[in-house]
Amino acid sequence: MNAAVGKPTSAAAMQSALRDEAAQEPDAVHTGPVKKETQIIAIYGKGGIGKSFTLANLSYMMAQQGKRVLLIGCDPKSDTTSLLFGGRACPTIIETSSKKKLAGEAVQIGDVCFKRDGVYAMELGGPEVGRGCGGRGIIHGFELLEKLGFHQWDFDYVLLDFLGDVVCGGFGLPIARDMCQKVIVVGSNDLQSLYV
Repeated sequence: MNAAVGKPTSAAAMQSALRDEAAQEPDAVHTGPVKKETQIIAIYGKGGIGKSFTLANLSYMMAQQGKRVLLIGCDPKSDTTSLLFGGRACPTIIETSSKKKLAGEAVQIGDVCFKRDGVYAMELGGPEVGRGCGGRGIIHGFELLEKLGFHQWDFDYVLLDFLGDVVCGGFGLPIARDMCQKVIVVGSNDLQSLYV
């Protein structure tokens, strides 16, 4: 007869093992100082579904409640932050990085991060249309943010707006690298919205 090694084989032995386990004291509750941790939330959905509108309003509401919020547009169209800035687009990290590199200068956080109504905002951007992989642009943008000290900025929330109807793996970066604690998928009542 094949029995698992180290496991009880009878009902009585199983009950005894469960009682022994239940009798063990739980680990002590942590009583040290509470560490503040930034919540990184990514939103995905097909183009035009309302991701940017939702995040612009959510980030504004959080900022009005006294939270430190960073909104990052991760779409090559670079239109996530335009609602906050009255329809005007922010210079993108990719575009600014290229210009600074050609000029022999380093990118500073003030070159790519802007503030309006308490919300810090930036756009990762992407390559020109037909000139490269949008997902690679996202990866390059996050690498640059890491060099600028992204995880030491002490935000309460970082909201990431991703285009979800593109099959490129770069857009799945936050999920693949376990960067975000929460993912919101915006869908609609049509079947195609489920293929994000």
